[in-house]
Amino acid sequence: MTTPAALPTSLIPLNAPAAALETVGGKGANLVKLAHAGFHVPNGFLIPTAAYRAFVDLNQLDAAISEILRDLDFSDLQALTAASAAIRTQFAAGTVSQGLTAALEIGWRWLGASPVAVRSSATAEDLPDLSFAGQQDTYLNVIGPEALLKAVVDCWSSLWTARALGYRARNAIPHGEVSLSVVVQTMVPSQASGVMFTANPLNGRRGETVIDATLGLGEALVSGLVEPDHYVVDSSNNALTHKYLGSKSVQINGKSEGGVATHEAESAQIQAIPDEIILKLAQIGQQIEALYNFPQDIEWAVAQAEIYILQARPITSLYPLPANLPPEPLKTLLGLQVIQGMMEPFTPLGQTAIIEVLFGGGRALGLKLPLAQQGAFYVAGERIWINVTPIVRNPRAHKVFPVVFKNLDPGVVQAFVEILRDPRMAPQPGSMSLLKPWNVARFALPLLGRVLHFLRQPEKMAQTILTIFDERVAETVARQQPSGNLGADFAQRVALLLEARNLFADFVIPKGVTAVVAGMAPFFGILQRFSKQVAAQTGDTRFDTLYLEIARGLPNNVTIEMDLKLWQAAQSLRSDPASAEIFEGLPPSELAARFLAGSLPSAAQKVIADFMDRYGMRGLGEIDMGRPRWCENPEHIMGVLQSYLQIDDPALAPDVVFARGAEVAQSAAEELESAVRQLPHGHFKARMVRFGVRRYRALAGLREAPKFFAVRMMGMMRAGLLASGEEMAAAGWLDQADDLVYLKMAELEELAAELEGWQVGDFPPTSLPALQTAIRERQALRQRELRRKQIPRVLLSDGTAYYEGVRAAEGAASGLVGDPVSPGVVEGVVRVVFDPLGTHLEPGEILVCPGTDPAWTPLFLAAGGLVMETGGMMTHGSVVAREYGIPAVVGVHDATRRLQTGQRIRVNGSSGAIEIL
Repeated sequence: MTTPAALPTSLIPLNAPAAALETVGGKGANLVKLAHAGFHVPNGFLIPTAAYRAFVDLNQLDAAISEILRDLDFSDLQALTAASAAIRTQFAAGTVSQGLTAALEIGWRWLGASPVAVRSSATAEDLPDLSFAGQQDTYLNVIGPEALLKAVVDCWSSLWTARALGYRARNAIPHGEVSLSVVVQTMVPSQASGVMFTANPLNGRRGETVIDATLGLGEALVSGLVEPDHYVVDSSNNALTHKYLGSKSVQINGKSEGGVATHEAESAQIQAIPDEIILKLAQIGQQIEALYNFPQDIEWAVAQAEIYILQARPITSLYPLPANLPPEPLKTLLGLQVIQGMMEPFTPLGQTAIIEVLFGGGRALGLKLPLAQQGAFYVAGERIWINVTPIVRNPRAHKVFPVVFKNLDPGVVQAFVEILRDPRMAPQPGSMSLLKPWNVARFALPLLGRVLHFLRQPEKMAQTILTIFDERVAETVARQQPSGNLGADFAQRVALLLEARNLFADFVIPKGVTAVVAGMAPFFGILQRFSKQVAAQTGDTRFDTLYLEIARGLPNNVTIEMDLKLWQAAQSLRSDPASAEIFEGLPPSELAARFLAGSLPSAAQKVIADFMDRYGMRGLGEIDMGRPRWCENPEHIMGVLQSYLQIDDPALAPDVVFARGAEVAQSAAEELESAVRQLPHGHFKARMVRFGVRRYRALAGLREAPKFFAVRMMGMMRAGLLASGEEMAAAGWLDQADDLVYLKMAELEELAAELEGWQVGDFPPTSLPALQTAIRERQALRQRELRRKQIPRVLLSDGTAYYEGVRAAEGAASGLVGDPVSPGVVEGVVRVVFDPLGTHLEPGEILVCPGTDPAWTPLFLAAGGLVMETGGMMTHGSVVAREYGIPAVVGVHDATRRLQTGQRIRVNGSSGAIEIL
């Protein structure tokens, strides 16, 4: 039998100069790239996707597939399995064209008529943002043209495995848009094989290459049949730093008649590959990573001391690092989401607006660096990260840091305990020297004077600051009146946006944050310390959390006032028969559409419009200016109103709950004052309690006021940009109005300058094509990041990611544990919620969620308890939970995965324990 000199043109050799993804799929394209770059890839060829399409068309399978998938519940594994089996049966019964049958026989002889490996290569696998690994089938040690033809058809049908169907459904990949190529390669008779990661997939560290190895074919490893050897190599110097020999109890090898067999390994205790091969593999891995400029997951095999690369794909599970941030010197980044309880990615406008506002605070402290050179804030995974390295490395900050961050997120404290063990993060005195003492004093001394003023007249100053914020909002509204000229109006709106750079330092801190500092910072700690002293002196553990009761029913809290306003709106709806009927019978989406159209019953239209006038600029993820507001999409508010209308127990009415909380707080304050009189220096401590309680209760409620002011300002600026966006969309410049939020502030500034003097009939701006491309790319990137399930709390510049929240003590009883932030014990049914939009919470259910911002708090009125993955004593959800008197535990690692809707649990907001009943 002669070996053909060339392949048929219908097949593509692996040594082709290049191959398009849509022609050969992700795996095939990567193998061609690797072979072309000179890596040792087994010889072979590719059956392009056109052959798959021809087979499907010849056998009229599209209609059959569509019928099988119609009305399929993709969350039902049993239904997915049945649908997959039905589709694959159709493929097995199909006919392959004579042309392809003949081409495959020639291709088999072109490879020397030797055993081959047949692998699937889908057009939606092995991509930088979607790995898709293991979704389709592989057939090893295939012998003969007939077996090859069957393996090819089986590969085609594996595009429709239950795994692949479910993966595409979860990642919003249309089933009709994917296709499949097939890779046929000479079979490598592996003595050892395995996988290699050019970054550590467990901790994210980019400077480590991790290799798992087993004896024989790698199928035993990837299918989980063996415990492999595990090697770790330091990529910076190619030194082997860790070696663990797995049991490797079974081995898979090819059979002489074709196919593979599993048998007990004869030399399981030996090292699968010698050290020199490990180090050579690691070097090859770094070369492949350099080729792709991205960490890679690589399958390899060793035969007769030769290393073969079987495939490479990106490691998509790694959390991305900020661009242009070198791994050394090591930096520690804290996620803004930890502080804000907002886990979703920011839009580009939201990213740059927040960073510029925060950087404005640095300018107020005397930092002179240009924004482009600042090293305080970074963006990674479309989320904002704060460089806290100077704080972590400063010995004096070590005592303060755990106290502050325990109140924000105890999981962060645990991460920093581990980070400080790293010799690269050794303390450096003077590491915060960028902040010159004179600059800090010049900024802080006037604020100290305002703090003292707030302490002298807390009630009066609280009302003053709220009035000042309202006046500034009204002034901004007046400046946004349109002139009718697109260019002039856009320039004015962008100018207002640019003024926000200094809003935080020049207005919010002096006017509002000082009130919070005056009320919360000193007195919460004092009341906490006195409560703990009484508990220790008397043995009455109830005093351990008594100080938290004093935080209930605080006045001047704009978020609580918002919830009460919404409750009053619900009562107005209840009292109007037409409104009550429509809210009982229509879904929230329809109610929202009718409100926006002005077609609700007049009573409902008016009361909701009144609510929106003051609170409509709020929304989920509201610190991101790019996110929609309730006034744009009030569906969430309609759902909350429907939930409130189901509360028919007068004792659960929010105004009653709030008033009762104030009474509980007063009683707790009196009890603490009486108890501390029995301590040493009791008379003085009692006066301190009385002094502190008055100021804490008058000023601590203002905690939400600066953010509420900022959100209203951002909402108005967003509304102005959307108005310009509508005009640009009407002119054909944009696809939709909110495309503008996918531009950065600097880009908006440049666009405004380009549009200066623009008149109707002028040409579109010359920068528009580039901006349109950027918008589409950023929209796609945001959609990818929205699918990310795990977000680190802390990230190091070498890629190390810290995800965990509060850890259970060793030997603790079974259950979950977190940080107790609102006392009390409650039993109830779990409701896991990732997005409050459209969520209906039954009264008394336990709300379990990643984190909350003020858009979530209307749900608190119906909740019996709260469990969050992030947060600490002073984060938003904790504060509101205390005010409503619902037990809450936060910082619970993976709570939304470990707890399931419908489970019954007991939440102890005093101890942090969560028990599954």
